[in-house]
This record gives sequence, C-alpha cells and structure tokens, in this order.
Amino acid sequence: MCGITGICGLHQPAHPEPQQILLMMNALHHRGPDEAGYYLDDWAAIGQERLSIIDLAGGSQPIPNEDRSLWIVYNGEIFNYPELRENLIQKGHRFHTHSDTEVLLHQIEQYGPAGLTRLNGQFAFAVWNSEKKELFLARDRVGINPLFFTTCRDQFLFASEIKSLFTHPDVPRKMDPIALDQIFTFWTTLPGRTAFQNISELPPGHYLHLKNGTINIRPYWSFPLVPPSEYTTRPIEELTEQIQTLLIDSVRIRLRADVPVGCYLSGGLDSSAITSAVVKNFNNQVRTFGIRFEESAFDEGDYQTQMVDCLKVSHTELYADNRTIGQNFDKVLWHTEKPILRTAPIPLFLLSQVVRDHNFKVVLTGEGADEIFGGYNLFRECKIRAFWARQPKSQKRAELLGHLYPYIFKNPRLKKPLQAFFAQGLDQIDDPFFSHQIRWKNTASIKNLFSQTLRQSIGGYNPIEELAGHLPPGFDAWDPLIRAQYLESALFLSNYLLSSQGDRMAMGHSVEIRVPYLDHRVIEFMATVPPRWKILGLKEKFLLKRVFRDTLPESVVNRSKHPYRAPIQQTLLHGSGSFHQEMENNPLLKSGQFFDPKKVKGLARKIEQTSTLSETDGMALAGIYSTLLIHRQFIEQFSPPLNQGPPLTVQIDNRSMKKV
Repeated sequence: MCGITGICGLHQPAHPEPQQILLMMNALHHRGPDEAGYYLDDWAAIGQERLSIIDLAGGSQPIPNEDRSLWIVYNGEIFNYPELRENLIQKGHRFHTHSDTEVLLHQIEQYGPAGLTRLNGQFAFAVWNSEKKELFLARDRVGINPLFFTTCRDQFLFASEIKSLFTHPDVPRKMDPIALDQIFTFWTTLPGRTAFQNISELPPGHYLHLKNGTINIRPYWSFPLVPPSEYTTRPIEELTEQIQTLLIDSVRIRLRADVPVGCYLSGGLDSSAITSAVVKNFNNQVRTFGIRFEESAFDEGDYQTQMVDCLKVSHTELYADNRTIGQNFDKVLWHTEKPILRTAPIPLFLLSQVVRDHNFKVVLTGEGADEIFGGYNLFRECKIRAFWARQPKSQKRAELLGHLYPYIFKNPRLKKPLQAFFAQGLDQIDDPFFSHQIRWKNTASIKNLFSQTLRQSIGGYNPIEELAGHLPPGFDAWDPLIRAQYLESALFLSNYLLSSQGDRMAMGHSVEIRVPYLDHRVIEFMATVPPRWKILGLKEKFLLKRVFRDTLPESVVNRSKHPYRAPIQQTLLHGSGSFHQEMENNPLLKSGQFFDPKKVKGLARKIEQTSTLSETDGMALAGIYSTLLIHRQFIEQFSPPLNQGPPLTVQIDNRSMKKV
C-alpha cells in the first residue's frame, strides 16, 4: 500500500504550489517510505508516497497513459492484474511497466467506472484527466484502503489520511459533534463521515467523479442481499468444496508480490486457516507473527504454539505488556484519526513494527471471516434471542445464552442481570436493528457523560434514525442473522475493523495487510448460502470449520470463539500513568466542550476505587481519553512530522520530467 494525495480546481485552475503538494505528501511518508512522486499542472497536483511491492524498479508513480493525458496515483493492490493486462493488450493498450498501477489506469481508460467491477483487489486511487480537467476517485468494495476529501476556496482536496488534508492552510480543523454521537453509539462513524467537520470519506464500493465543479458520488458495489428463493441448494459437500476452492485461489493471488509475504497467526481458526492454506499449497517456509499478552484473559499463546508446531513455521511473537500498550495510546490515535473505545488497535500497531523490523512489507490476515462466515457471538445471540422471543417466558430458552458466555453465566450473581440485559427488545424481533440494538444502547449510555454544550450541538439528531435511512429496501423482512451480518459488514467492518485495527495500524509502520476472506468472490458466494449453514444450531462458522477440519488440529477448529481484545483499565491507568493527570489538568475537559467535568471526575473516582471496570466504564475511559488526545493532536497542536523523504519524481505540465 501507499499514500496518495492531491489538489484540484473546482471551477478554475488551482495553480497548486509544489511546496503544498510536498507538505501533503510528507504527512503520508509512513505509508510509503520507498519513493515519492507528483504531477503538477495549472489545474491540479497529485502525489504519492510509495511502498514498493510489485515491479519494484518500474512502478514509480504518478504513471501516465500512452498520450500522457491521464495520470494515476494509487494506493493498494489489484491481485488479478496479470489477467486484466492480457485483456487490455488485446484491446490495443501498450504498457511500459510491469506494475498493477499501469494496468489499473488502462482499465479505467478502457471501461470507465464499469471497469471497477472487474477488479479483484484493495485500492484507493485517483486518475486526473489533464485534457478534460476531470478527476476520478474510487475505493475498493469493502473499504480496506482509506480515501478522504474536502473542498475549500474553490479547491477539491483528497488524501489517504486526514492529516495530509490538514497541512493545507485553507482547511479548517474542527471536531464534529455528530461524529462523536455516532462513535459513542456504534464505536465508529457512519460511512462517509469522519471525526472532523467538512472532511468526508469516500464510502467503500463507491467512486467519485469531479467535472466542471460538480462532485458526483456513485456506488458500484454493496454487500449482497440474496433473496431466499435464490439461495443455493447444493449439498453440504459441494458447498464445502466450492468454499475451499475460492479461499485457496484468494490466498494464491494475494501472494502475488515481488517481496516476501508473511502471515499473522493468532492461534484462532481464521488466521490458522489462512496460514495453513499458504503452507500446504504455496510456501511451506512462510514467516508468521503473533501477539502475546501480559493479561492471561487476553492471551492465546498456547494455541499459537500449537499451530506453530503443527505447521512448522518460523514464528515471531510480540509480548504486549500493559505498560507498553498504555505508552503507545497517543501514537495509535495519530493513525486512527478518530476517538476509539477500545485499546485493541495498540498491540496490532506494535506487531506491525515487529513485522517491519523483520524486513516484511506484506502480511496476510484473518479479518472478515467472522462477518462472512458467521463467527461473532453477536450473531449467535441474535439466533438465541429470536428463538427466545417466540416464548419470552421460557427459562430454558433464556439459559441458552449460557452456552455463549459460560465464563460469565457460571457466576450466580450475574445470571439474572445478564438474562435481563439480553431480554431487552424481545418484543421487537422485526426491528431491523434487533441484533445490535441492545449493544448500541449499552454503548450509548456513555453519552450521559456528554456536556450540555455538546448536547446542544448535537440537538435532536439520532444516529440510529440516520442509519435506518441508509438500509436497503425491505431490509426488516430478511432473516435476523442475515440482517446482523449485513450491519456488521457494512458498518463495523470497514469503519473500525479494517481501519482503526487494520490499515492504519499496519501502515503506521509501512506494512500492507491482505485479507483473503474479503475477496469479493467469497463474499458473493457466501451470500447465496442459507443462514442455517452459516451457524448450524449454535455452531458458528460451520462451513469454514468443515473446510479446514482435516487440516487443522481439532482443538483449534472446535475451540470456542475467542474475540480479539486488549486490556483497557490495566493499560491506560497503569501503563502510561497520564490519564489521571488529563482528568485533573486538561483545559478542554475543564471547559466542558465535550464532556461534563463533574461526571468525568465521578468516573475517575469510581475507577480509582475498583480493580475491575465494567465493559461500559472501560469504553468510557478509552473514549474520553482518546477524544481529548485527538483534539490535542489535530486541533490544538497539529504538527505533522517533517521527513526528508525518499527520492522524488516530478512530472510538470504534462511535458517535462526531472529527478530531484
């Protein structure tokens, strides 16, 4: 992956200054430390910081087409680029490099937006038409790669990260109250919105066309909802075989690189399955990386060791102790560019440093398996609650929840309160948000800490009502599990899992993640599979487990879901030692701009008096602290690092070229 950025005039030439595009590029240096380049004319400037992975010698950007009328800057990978290249050659296109970047440019030149549907990859790119003065932006189907934009003073600006936009003196920096309301409900913003006012994100599966000052944004793909009448009727053996074929091919094309490719290996089913597919089909010497935790409740080390012994891979572990996690909270926020309610991104940020220290630029990861194959406890909760709703007074049905959380329900004092918690909304099974409503309500309780000032700024806005307005027609009639999968995929996957825990944490140390489970062919096939085969009874990821049951140890295939988490209280209070200082001295907190100072002090006292925080209080701790630090980093004291940068290629006025 790389970092891209640019400036374009809306109605007239922007006359961009070279120094400004260099500042915008420099803010993205961590995304592409290998080389850099920009194109400049009277109307536009587009730049790229490159992490070289394919065609190391010849893939320098920006890249033009044959007559140099089109110029591309690109972040990502097109995994099926060799096949696309052959088709384009047959159409008469000529190539001067062996890069997927040039293939992508000619694909768009040949087919326009329709060419996006032929891409199998993860990408965010910009194509500038220097003759027609048109800009075309696009982002991959599920939002693995980020892309942001804004307008100011008759200019359109875009970038892979918001900090690049903020280097422009005309771009205001101000946090968005509506975004905070969304984050403290869903853990993230809704697609298109960011934590900052007037800064937008191009949604996954969309493209943007800028012409004559008009910005048009259109979808080209969305998570598929297949009518039950079109569900596959294949027998289970054929389903298993087809999934295996798709996954192995997805892994195969994601190993395409001119640099070594490693794997994340946590010891869970998802990463173990991907690593085993690599070892048994493509590279039995693959290097793997995993995280160990100081806190035993979060650690999967025994399973990692078991998988390392099973696959005989060379494995490197990162030991994430509480103090180190806490000390890196502010660094992680610089990359998330939004408040977070969890510390889970931090160990992944630390792990990417280990990967880079071992001279790897690319790793395969297991993200997406839970969403696509039905792995989250949230999905099983949904099934139980829908079953329970038919007989809401049934104690036997209520006790099924104990199968999901035996470590909690075994405590007699917690049993009844937990059952009461999950009983909320049993009379609203037709609610399109039936699966998520109680979780969102629980998270939203943190908003009791909002200040009166913030509440007034938010007004009568309701984030759930806005989300309801974006749902596909007839959504409430779908099976509860299908609805739950759609919500988790369309909302949480891209805006949190693939960004705050994915791309941002890896690219913080110049590492590219590749996610085989999110190959669009896998997603589209699984959409045709009846819900009963995704979670059979209460057996999550039933089909995925069948695919790998003869490949992986039984203890790994059949182990209960162990969600990836990281400690909050133990790290933010005792890791860095600065949270209480923030509570006492932070002027923003004292001003009451975002949070009620008295209520936050009450939370701080509660934290001091207990050794174990509730889940909600832990989220409140992380959310308040991260909001204060985000405001400091991006509003009060914004100062992107100044890097010398790699060798720079400059393309000026579409005619001359020189090396600097």
